[in-house]
Amino acid sequence: MALILINLRALLPDGAIARVELRLADGRIVEIAPRLGGDGAPRLDGGGLLLLPGIIDLHGDAFERQLMPRPRVHVAPNIGLLDSDRQLLANGITTAYHGVTVSWEPGLRGVDAGRAFLEALAAVRPHLACDTRVHLRFEQFNVDAAAEVEAWIERGLVDLLAFNEHTGDIGRHVAQGKVASYCARTGLDEAAFAALFHRVCARADAVPAASARLAAAAQRRNLPMASHDDDSVATRMRFRALGCRISEFPYGAEIARAALSVGDTVVLGAPNVIRGGSHAGRLDAAQAVRDGLCSVLTSDYYYPAPLHAAFALVRAGGVGLKAAWDLVSANAAAAVGLGDRGVIAAGRRADLVLVDDRDPALPVVAATVAAGRPVYLGPSLVAHGWHPAAQPATLPA
Repeated sequence: MALILINLRALLPDGAIARVELRLADGRIVEIAPRLGGDGAPRLDGGGLLLLPGIIDLHGDAFERQLMPRPRVHVAPNIGLLDSDRQLLANGITTAYHGVTVSWEPGLRGVDAGRAFLEALAAVRPHLACDTRVHLRFEQFNVDAAAEVEAWIERGLVDLLAFNEHTGDIGRHVAQGKVASYCARTGLDEAAFAALFHRVCARADAVPAASARLAAAAQRRNLPMASHDDDSVATRMRFRALGCRISEFPYGAEIARAALSVGDTVVLGAPNVIRGGSHAGRLDAAQAVRDGLCSVLTSDYYYPAPLHAAFALVRAGGVGLKAAWDLVSANAAAAVGLGDRGVIAAGRRADLVLVDDRDPALPVVAATVAAGRPVYLGPSLVAHGWHPAAQPATLPA
C-alpha cells in the first residue's frame, strides 16, 4: 500500500531544503516531486514541518536502564526491548545498534545476560518498529567467552563488533575503593569484585589471541569492527591492524586525526555536544566537529541526544544542517555499510523523521516513519490528519 507525504520541507542529499511530496511504497521512497498526482493512496499532511532522514544510532546502551532500572533490580529483556523501541522511535531513531557489553563481570554485562538479550531480541523482533541490531562490545579480558562469542558471530547474531578494554579504569577504582557502581550491576560485594578483578588481570597474556580470534570471525562475516576508547595513536593503529575501521570515543584530537588520516571513522557521543563537553574530561565533541575530527555522533547513553546535538551544532554556527544531520544519519550508514538509508532519495529505505523546528532551541519529533510506516505520532500532527483513527483501513499494516 502506497502512502504520500505532503506539505513538508525535506532535507535533500544536496543540502537543499525543498517543499516536495514523497510517495512511499513497499518500505521505500519511490518518488519525490514538487507535487504528486493522486492515485487513491492516503495523503498525510506534514504541517509544513522539516523532514529528515531517520537517525542511525551506531552505539546506544540506554536500553540497559530498561533491563536494570535500579541497582540489583532486573527486568526481563523482552520487556526492556519493547520499551526501548518506543523510546527510540519517539526520538527519531529508526536504526539502532544496541551496545550489548559482554564482560568478564557477572550481572548486567555478563555472558549470561548477553545470551538472554540475544534470545529475547530474536523473540521480540516482530514487535519492534525500529530496525534493531546488535553492537557487541567485547571486553578483551573476557577470554573465557571468546569461543561462545565467536559462535554468535558465525550464526549472524552480531552486526557490529567492538573491542573494549576497561581494566585500567576499573583498576584505579578498585585501588581507591570506589567500586559501588560495579557492585550494583554485578551483584557482588566489594571484596568479591576486587578478587574477581585480580583473577581476570592475571590472564593478560591470553588477551591478544582471543581478540584476534574474534576479529578473524568478524572478517569472515564481513562485519564492521570498532575499537573503543582509543587512548593513543599506537592503540588505534593496533586495532586497525585487526580490521577495526571505526574509532569510538578516542581520548584526544591527535588520535582522531590519525584515524581519519587513514580513512577510518571517528565516533563521538552526542551527549558530549548537548552537555558542552565530555563528562570524562576527554575530547570535546562539538569542537571536534568544527575541527573536522568527528565522523559520527551516537546516542551513547541518552536517546534524545542525536537529534538535539545536530540542531545545537547548527545553532552554534559554522555547521550547516546537512553536515550536522549527516553526523547522525548518512555518515553512520556509510560507516557500517548500510547503503540503503541515511538520505531522502528515491529508492532508499523510507526511514524518516518529521521535526517541528519552529523553536530552534527545542526541536521536537512530530512523527517517525520506519520502512514506510508511520510508527510514532506526536501531538502536533493530530490536527493534520495523522491521527491513527483518520484512515485506519488505508494505512500500511
